[in-house]
This record gives sequence, C-alpha cells and structure tokens, in this order.
Amino acid sequence: MKAKVSWFDDLSFVAESASGHSLLLSAGASSGGRDSAVTPMEMVLMGVGGCSSIDVVMILKKARQDITDCVCELDSTRAETSPRVFKTIHAHYIVSGRNLKKEQVERAVSMSLEKYCSVALMLAGTVTITSSFAINDVAEVGAGNG
Repeated sequence: MKAKVSWFDDLSFVAESASGHSLLLSAGASSGGRDSAVTPMEMVLMGVGGCSSIDVVMILKKARQDITDCVCELDSTRAETSPRVFKTIHAHYIVSGRNLKKEQVERAVSMSLEKYCSVALMLAGTVTITSSFAINDVAEVGAGNG
C-alpha cells in the first residue's frame, strides 16, 4: 500500500491514496493550525470505526442476519502531554435490522476488534479499546400501520 501527503497551505495537506482517492488534512487549532480539515489523529480514530464497521457488517451478513444499518460512535482519550497519543478508544455500535440476534451482534463486534480489524489490532498494544452495542429492531415495512 502506498500514499502521498502534499503540503499546500499553512498547516494543511492533501493526502492521496494509490487507488486515487484524496482528502484534506490539517493541524488542529491546538497545534497552531486553522482547524480547516480532519486532523491525522481524527483519521486514526475514524479508521478504527470504519475498519471495524466493515467487519461487523460483513460478519452479520455471513451469519444471515437481516442488517439494515450500522453506526459506530467513537469516543477517545489522549495523553495530556506530547506526544498526545490515544490512551483509550471506546466504540459503540448501533446495529439496525430485522430480528437481529444479540449473540450474533456481540460476536461480530468482538471478532472485529479482536481478530479482523487491522487498525484496531495495530493500536492494541498501546491503546485500551473497549466496545458496546445496541440493537435497533426495524419493523417490517407497512407492518402495524393499520
């Protein structure tokens, strides 16, 4: 995997992936930047949520669960002094679908964070990563609207 990050203004950069996707990065206001784009640490946090959410959806689909939505809300704490690394990350998954089995959702979240999510596993030795989940049972379309 390759990527390129190019400085273009103040403390703002364009990050480009080898697959042709790009996004803006900037230093946050606390680092002297203008807070004009996502910071690299925010990208790492979002990477955990994105990577893990992909796993959760894939695992639930393979388990033949009728999943309709998956949202991962992330909360973190960072060291007070430089380098301001992550100390903790908590991922809360809100999984929606029809007749989802609690055990299957719990298994999917656990498997993702403990076995499959490369981003979370890369951080595992230095960051305490915890999780929780909620299930939103979606009623059948048209049911009960009598």
